[in-house]
Amino acid sequence: MAALARWCVRHRLLAVLLWLVALGGAATAAAVAGSAYSNNYEVPGTESGRATQILNQGFDGLGGDSDTVVWKTGAGTSVRAAAVEQSMTGALDKISEMPAVASVVSPYTGQGAAQISSDGHIAYATVTFHEQADAIDKADAQALVDTAKASEADGLQVELGGTAVGLTESKGAQTAEIVGVAVAAVVLFLAFGSLAASILPIATALVSVGTAYAGIVLLGHFMTVADFAPMLGTLIGLGVGIDYALFIVTRHRKGLKQGLPVAVAAERAVATTGRAVVFAGATVCIALLGMLILRLSFLNGVAIAASLTVLLTVAASVTLLPALLAWIGPRALSRRERRRLAEHGPAPELPTGFAARWSAFVERHPKLLGVVAVAVMAVLALPTLSLHLGTSDQGNNPATATTRQAYDLLADGFGPGVNGPLTLVTDVQTAGDRLAVDNLGSTLEATKGVASVSPVTYDADGTAAFLTVVPESSPQSERTSDLVDRLRDDVLPRAETGTSLDVHVGGVTASYDDFAEIIVGKLPLFVGVVIGLGCILLLLAFRSIGIPLKAAAMNVAAVASAFGIVVAIFQWGWGSELLGLGSAGPIEPFLPVIMVSVLFGLSMDYQVFLVSRMYEEWLETGDNRRAVRVGLAETSRVINSAAVIMISVFLAFVLSGDRVIAMFGIGLAAAVALDAFVLRTLLVPALMHMLGGANWWLPRSLDRWLPRISIEPPECRSSTADVRAKISAIPGQRDSHDESVGESAPGQGRPKEQDVRDIAGRGR
Repeated sequence: MAALARWCVRHRLLAVLLWLVALGGAATAAAVAGSAYSNNYEVPGTESGRATQILNQGFDGLGGDSDTVVWKTGAGTSVRAAAVEQSMTGALDKISEMPAVASVVSPYTGQGAAQISSDGHIAYATVTFHEQADAIDKADAQALVDTAKASEADGLQVELGGTAVGLTESKGAQTAEIVGVAVAAVVLFLAFGSLAASILPIATALVSVGTAYAGIVLLGHFMTVADFAPMLGTLIGLGVGIDYALFIVTRHRKGLKQGLPVAVAAERAVATTGRAVVFAGATVCIALLGMLILRLSFLNGVAIAASLTVLLTVAASVTLLPALLAWIGPRALSRRERRRLAEHGPAPELPTGFAARWSAFVERHPKLLGVVAVAVMAVLALPTLSLHLGTSDQGNNPATATTRQAYDLLADGFGPGVNGPLTLVTDVQTAGDRLAVDNLGSTLEATKGVASVSPVTYDADGTAAFLTVVPESSPQSERTSDLVDRLRDDVLPRAETGTSLDVHVGGVTASYDDFAEIIVGKLPLFVGVVIGLGCILLLLAFRSIGIPLKAAAMNVAAVASAFGIVVAIFQWGWGSELLGLGSAGPIEPFLPVIMVSVLFGLSMDYQVFLVSRMYEEWLETGDNRRAVRVGLAETSRVINSAAVIMISVFLAFVLSGDRVIAMFGIGLAAAVALDAFVLRTLLVPALMHMLGGANWWLPRSLDRWLPRISIEPPECRSSTADVRAKISAIPGQRDSHDESVGESAPGQGRPKEQDVRDIAGRGR
């Protein structure tokens, strides 16, 4: 690491140019190639997947995305009025001629006669594309919206719904990014007091995240990548990127205050804290790539995209950042700090003030504070017990969105189930099969939870058939999921008796339920693997059984409490409309997997930076209380500053207007806040005080077998002579002070400050 930092400092112009070339090249390639995202939730082998396969094979166009054009007339006017019918028929004719559209079913034809509400004020047309939504060009979807909206007039409201139409609704990602970066800049300036030092972490993060964003766009051409993956990568990248740079800049500034030359301080910062950054980034990537064991193409792309972002932020932190630090020179310190350094000479940063007082307070009251922390985490985790996994639909969109208004109009005119009909599909082999299919409609109509059933439709040669079932409840309702289970487990098996039929239940709700079921089934394995790998890494780093076990417990607590907050806001609807996130609805089935990966990695960051300093002090003194006290006092300020930045970045993404990204933003912000302010600076040190020397226990037999690795080389207070030697070895540099660290130079009038190290420990 030191050699890498030294090269980047000496060739800082080349290092910066290489990163700018990488950013420019990736951005150009992405712009030329365009995006190719895919939100394909279907899993091969599931019932819904087989239903879609039969539709695609036997019914040309029916396997494509189905959208709706909904219109409503005012009081005293019917949708059957000549002027309304003429206007909407003209619009639908234009839509049917679009190359991307496979078919249009108008309510003014015999086939769509049921698409007019009983009161005659609401009607809808079904527009089916040739392709699924993930393969539909945004321009084609926008053309559909523009054509339909052009027919609006006084007394005639036209709205559109469907997955393809949802592509046209803009997201506020850029606003979210700007707000997040602006807040981070303010926090950095308050922490450093130097404009130059404040800009560097942000510049480093922006360059790395920009390169990663372009890389994710290109990645979508080679594998399935969800459309929210770039925004999720940006969210994670800005958070960890600014944080990693913050840790390195903080160590660099510490070296400058000790009198180190700029080049030596930058090299030392990367050689020490940079190693911790690489370790922390590796844990984040390992946690994210753990999603690959689920073997779901939808999540594979998300995992690789997010890991790519973290990898590039780590790389920029240990290469681009030292080059920039060398560029700004001593301006990494504020004017006041530079003036104090010139007047009084180098001096170490002493852990005094609130950080030292808090550390001593935790030492005095570990049991009380531990109980309070556990109680807070337990209360916040309670809503997680009612977690309902499912996929929110366009009824959860903001009230002003055309998709939300179309959803509400359909629900008002035809019942909530029309927004998410179920499609029952089967192969037909014999005359007995055909008779059973013809009789299936009456059986389904008598089934609890079914609002209506369409006539049976056969393919051209009569070897496949489908019918549509409209539930009484909305697509995201648990009642609809119960209906899917009832059909699959009870109703359809009875109807298939004595035939060769194998009826598959498809449709949006069925597809999402199948996806959620597979994820839930594999979630224990996934969580076990991720936590197990993390424990092994911590075991190797700190050579302790207790440290990894506490870290695992803390990670589970952070995830549970964060999910409790997500459930309260998004599933229970506590403030979701106020935040512009739409109405209450289920939690996305892939959210637990991705959040567990991200939160585990982020939690490991703080665990590493906190415990590594404690471990260093423990190795030097063998005094557990002193180690915990000093480690907390010296790291809590930077951990809290990093947490505030990350929380600000994550919360800013609530402004994106994307419900999924808002879930991630609030969930991650809550988890980081709880992790930094409750777990790492309160519960962890409290437990370590109570456990004493047992924190660092490792069986001798295991100690002999484990390889020895070091996250961060010890930097003891007794290393002043080494510092002076480095300074003296550089031409033109003088030994800046001859007194011991912590004492002022003669005649400077700066008495030795008492810090947290001077408090006597109370046993090991």
